[in-house]
Amino acid sequence: MSRVHNFSAGPAALPLPVLETIKQDLPDWQGLGMSVMEVSHRGKDFVELAARSEANLRKLLGISDDYSVLFTQGGATLQFSMAPLNLAGPNDTIDLVQTGSWGKKAAGEAAKFCNVNLAADSSDKNFTYIPDPSTWNRSDDAAYLHFTPNETIAGVEFHYVPESDAPLVADMSSTILSRPIDVSKFGVIYAGAQKNIGPAGITVVIVRKDLLDRAPKNAPHLMTWRSYAESDSMTNTPPTFAWYVADLVFAYLLDRGGLEAMAAVNERKAAKLYEAIDASDFYSNPVATDARSWMNVPFILADSDLDATFLAESAAAGLTNLKGHRSVGGMRASIYNAVSEEAVDDLIQFMGEFESRHG
Repeated sequence: MSRVHNFSAGPAALPLPVLETIKQDLPDWQGLGMSVMEVSHRGKDFVELAARSEANLRKLLGISDDYSVLFTQGGATLQFSMAPLNLAGPNDTIDLVQTGSWGKKAAGEAAKFCNVNLAADSSDKNFTYIPDPSTWNRSDDAAYLHFTPNETIAGVEFHYVPESDAPLVADMSSTILSRPIDVSKFGVIYAGAQKNIGPAGITVVIVRKDLLDRAPKNAPHLMTWRSYAESDSMTNTPPTFAWYVADLVFAYLLDRGGLEAMAAVNERKAAKLYEAIDASDFYSNPVATDARSWMNVPFILADSDLDATFLAESAAAGLTNLKGHRSVGGMRASIYNAVSEEAVDDLIQFMGEFESRHG
């Protein structure tokens, strides 16, 4: 079997042991004579999986009983609408910190349901920094403060949790499970699966229980967090295969020492890649050093005419999905949990060799 190093921003790499378990389970899950995709989501076996996955996620993140853990559909993008629908009325104002493309999209969706105050905005420098919190223009009566801890496109990341009197709502799609977090500082955390959780198709929402009753009575049933909380995320048929894979990933992370262990590896991977970029005149990273992402590392070649050659040669070397987002160009290495340190070492070695040939 030949596996490449996959630096995709999402859908992203999955741990090989998880993939091997899926391969083994696929035709006959738990001796039932059928795959997990064929069993009833309300049957005993899948209900046990759902309960186990929630318990393991709670253990990984230290989630208290003050929070409901939901498994929903629609990706993080649907939560751009569900957050304001569940937490704010049409006359309310939310504060939003816009540090990248996903924050900008969240602001656009929220504006359909309530007033949006841009408390901070780094678009003036192409989303390459995080404005100092002392400069943020906050509302006195914000229904909540929304921010994106990590922007996958520009590679900008918060390395702290903002202080907020209003409930803090975070799109944590590309940072969840990469390190420990203090869930108690948040009102709501939501995350699409396709970075560090599993395949696309399922979304984790962690919501403080006292916030569940804010949704208006006429809100669509499937657009309220309470409907998922009251049904153990079985309001309708959930994406059972994606949930099954997420369950395997949670167990995999626990077996490998939990999020403290993952953080040590992830910090080391990012540090060595940034060090290689900074040591070169051939490559550069445009992000302010105090806001550089552990998960998504964009870099630019000094001669953009070499971009296509870099991508072709890196792919031939088994280093795939390094093309930067179409909105910013250049290269981007997404180095989520399932991207090994060996993969990062191989990328650094290739970058040095490419520079020697073309620099």
